[in-house]
This record gives sequence, C-alpha cells and structure tokens, in this order.
Amino acid sequence: MKTENTSKTASHAKHLANAWSNGEGVQPLTTLDPDLSIDEAYQVQLHTIEENVENGQKITGKKIGLTSKAMQDMLGVGEPDYGHLLDQMEVENGGSISFKQVLQPKVEGELAFILKEDLVGPNVTTLDVLQATDVVVPALEIVDSRIKDWKITLADTVADNASSGLYVLGGRPKKISDVDIKQIGMALYKNDEVQNTGVGAAALGDPAKCVAWLANKLATYGITLKAGEVILSGALSAAVEAEPGDHLYAKFAELGEVHVSFEE
Repeated sequence: MKTENTSKTASHAKHLANAWSNGEGVQPLTTLDPDLSIDEAYQVQLHTIEENVENGQKITGKKIGLTSKAMQDMLGVGEPDYGHLLDQMEVENGGSISFKQVLQPKVEGELAFILKEDLVGPNVTTLDVLQATDVVVPALEIVDSRIKDWKITLADTVADNASSGLYVLGGRPKKISDVDIKQIGMALYKNDEVQNTGVGAAALGDPAKCVAWLANKLATYGITLKAGEVILSGALSAAVEAEPGDHLYAKFAELGEVHVSFEE
C-alpha cells in the first residue's frame, strides 16, 4: 500500500475511530475539512487498515460500493468506491451480531467473488475477472457508518472504509462458468417479509465489471487483488435497516440463502 502518513491523515482516522470508543457516530469529516479530496479520503482509509493489520487483523478481501446509478446520483459521483474486508468482519452464515458490534447497521444482498488468481491493474478486463474467479457465493454486507445519522458525502464514506461493517457468506458456491451472474435474481427478507428484490445486472450492468473496475482503481494505490480474497461486488437492491431482534436473509436463484440475526 502507498499510504501518505500525514498528520492530517492520522487525525482524520482517529476522528472516525472515536465513533467506536464513544459508541456513537461522529461529525462528518467534510464538516471539519471541507476541502478533503477523494484521494486524501482513501489515504485515511488506508491508514486505518494499516493500523488494523499492524494490530494483528488480516485483509480477507475488498468491497465495492456505489455500484447503482441511484446511489451514484445521490452522492453526485460517476464511479463506485471501495473498502477493505478484514477477518474480524466476517460473520458465519446464520450467525448473530450483537448491537455492541455495530452503530447504525443496514443490510445489503450481494454476489461475492472468491478469487483463484491475482488480479493486477490497471488493464484488467471483465474477461480477466471471470478467468481469475474460482466461485461466486451469495453474501450479505452489513454496511455501517461511523458518521452520525449517515450524513455522508463521497469523501466521508471513502475515508470510513466505504462504510464497511461486517459480512456474511452463505449458500452454495458455484463456478462462475456455471451461472449467468447478470441474470441471478435475489430477494432480501427481514423477519420473513420481502423487503426488496434485485438482479445481478443491478451492479453496473455486470458484477464482474465492478470487480474489474476495482482491480484497476487499486493499481493507483499499489494494491493487488489476491488469490483467495473475497470481493463483494455491490448491492443488488436497496439497503435495509436492522434493529435488535431482526433476522435478515437473502435468497438467490441457483446459489441458495444467506442469513444473519441481530441481538441486543
């Protein structure tokens, strides 16, 4: 990783970390630093990830956010963003999440790519992604924001590890050659009631295109997608808020189900 460890970067990272120590969201970084650029925001993210790795956590993959046009329009951007996944963020399928682990969680249904080969930008194509992928599995991403009340701009969410929280992998892994990822349908449930539905093509028209974008974007920061990593390729429908006592799950055509519950 090419991190520029300036005092401003470290200060912004500490500001976001205060959300955990205080147990509540903090002011948006962009209110403290209105000129915060997207590149500076990624440096804040990388600073935090490097600290976590130094403290013994392991990078297990990446997540791609803002893959729907609606979300891009809402934040006034023309491309997705990304965050890092760490081993302490993974929850087993059917597991429970304590509300002490989260601040203001929302749940999204996504397709996860498990890589069998490295993907090194900047010239990665969709075909390269398909060839480098071992299997796809259904996933739930629990997005969470350290920014109070989700009052985020693009720079805020980027600095905050793309609002990453936790993730769950489930279902039946399938070789990517055995499914049409653009046509896979998904229904997202909360307490046995359908909240919304989506299809693979909701993520930039093709989830593999999202992964190619990510590999090429990461090249800017000297980062490679590695064999064995999990890549969450983007939400297939709107995020659903979670409260203590809720059980959320997604059903994917051909790929099965993935479940998680929330406790006090």
